[in-house]
Amino acid sequence: MVERSEGDRLGRAHGLERDSNGYFSGWVRELDAGSLYSLRLDGEEQVYPDPASRFQPLGPHGPSQVVDGTSYRWTSQAFPGPPERGQVLYEMHIGTFTPEGTYAAAARELPELARIGVTTLELMPVAEFPGQFGWGYDGVALWSPTHLYGSPDDLRQLVDAAHSLGMSVILDVVYNHLGPDGNYLDRFAPDYFTDRYPNEWGKALNFDGEDSEPVREFFVENARYWIDEFRFDGLRLDATQSIIDQSARHVIADITEAARAAGRRQQKRIFICAENEPQEARLARPVARGGHGCDALWNDDFHHTARVALVGRREAYYHDYQGSPQELLSALKWGYLYQGQHYHWQKKTRGESALELEAAHFISYLQNHDQVANSLTGARIQALTSPALLRALTTLWLLAPPTPMLFQGQEFGASGPFLYFADHNSELSPVVHAGRRQFLKQFPSIATAGGAERIDDPAAPATFERCKLDFSEREKHADLYALHIDLLALRRNEEAFAAQQAASLHGAVLGPRALLARFFHASGHRLVVLNLGDDLTLDPAPEPLLAPRLGQRWRLLLDSEDVKYGGKGYAEPEREGVWQLTACSACVFREEAS
Repeated sequence: MVERSEGDRLGRAHGLERDSNGYFSGWVRELDAGSLYSLRLDGEEQVYPDPASRFQPLGPHGPSQVVDGTSYRWTSQAFPGPPERGQVLYEMHIGTFTPEGTYAAAARELPELARIGVTTLELMPVAEFPGQFGWGYDGVALWSPTHLYGSPDDLRQLVDAAHSLGMSVILDVVYNHLGPDGNYLDRFAPDYFTDRYPNEWGKALNFDGEDSEPVREFFVENARYWIDEFRFDGLRLDATQSIIDQSARHVIADITEAARAAGRRQQKRIFICAENEPQEARLARPVARGGHGCDALWNDDFHHTARVALVGRREAYYHDYQGSPQELLSALKWGYLYQGQHYHWQKKTRGESALELEAAHFISYLQNHDQVANSLTGARIQALTSPALLRALTTLWLLAPPTPMLFQGQEFGASGPFLYFADHNSELSPVVHAGRRQFLKQFPSIATAGGAERIDDPAAPATFERCKLDFSEREKHADLYALHIDLLALRRNEEAFAAQQAASLHGAVLGPRALLARFFHASGHRLVVLNLGDDLTLDPAPEPLLAPRLGQRWRLLLDSEDVKYGGKGYAEPEREGVWQLTACSACVFREEAS
């Protein structure tokens, strides 16, 4: 039954009727927008929030609130959604993106992101979760935007503001588990969950067992809901390897189809990307070809080899990467490095063939929320490598064919850490802290030095506060900021980079730490030469990809060691066919008539 809440009191109760499908429903005319209500199950004294609550103003344990999803007046009436190519993603955690940590405060910063070339925001999960702060991956009320960041209409206004600037917004959703605190779904029906499959975060969801159809419907409709009622332009599916479904048609295929149908009603394209640790390329194949219909996949392989190239350490899950020029070129041209080969760290093969996927199907990054936080101090990559190395590899990365994703603050070298934080209750918090310590012990440098005991307490407010961005660093680190802005402009304006055609990218290894990437294009070839090692002279230089075509010459467009980017200056890269590659630098050329 439904019980209306009035302050701390429960008002009148209304019974619900069971229909032929097993759902309970009824009309309660006393409830209008803003009203609070709870659900009471037969034979129980406790009341629960609505499993499909549109808002939990007092958190996941409190009453639900009636929301009118049609009352918001949109200012950007028509928006086409993300393009197939040309995207620059920006991963954002609303709670730490601004000092206020709200949807409204984030909206105020969007013009600057649009100005520098960001095209698509990727919001970390916003579904209601327990406590006063958290990453959002322990959401329990999947239809309710968390009250911690503002009202549902504040979230709509954030999306609206992005659209008015020509920016898309996609939402990170967690369909592989629910958090342990505030998760009442099993009180309504235990069939939501199953013990037939392992799940490292809790009970697995029942997508293929007895009575699984309503479970599938719950999550499929949730995906549709975010696009229908909030006008999101797509989704990022978290940890899809834990969405286990042995049905003839995988639930992810149903989710992508429902999301695209919602997009068609708004006459826009929908973008769906997925995280998948075992690197199952089928997720990005069309459903008609046996895939799941996603548009893109996160590419941890690129991150891992790039990090080894920048930092040098190969411990834990970086074990099977060398950070070599060959690996960097292969990851940027072919996506995953491991497409079925043996993977020593896991003692089994990793990945499946993805050679037919286009470059835009892979999302590449030097930072993301997981990889920054999976360390002793949550340090950003610039704190772990030299500024010159970071500038050089950033140059190659931001001009390469895969779709790049920046992690909030990366563009201006945010100095604050990004740590794991989660404000759980007094029983769960010590367990979560202990689990975090145990997880990070896979890194010998943390385990053997007793570093695990120094891992910041996820439940401490100070852990959360330290992760907030300081936008004054845009000025303090203006040189690094300028490099990102100029690179994004080159990516956007130079046709050979904008095309994102891996088939037109040809590369060569020039030395133990040096490579070139040449972009063939009808408008003229472009060339990126990267040297992550010491000064290197190529005399002779018997590599045909270094030579301009007949009647052409190379014109330098950018060098990462330019003093305006914080560099120490650079030698003239090429003179009469002899190449002088400055240490820890990257240079970018355009072919033009000689």
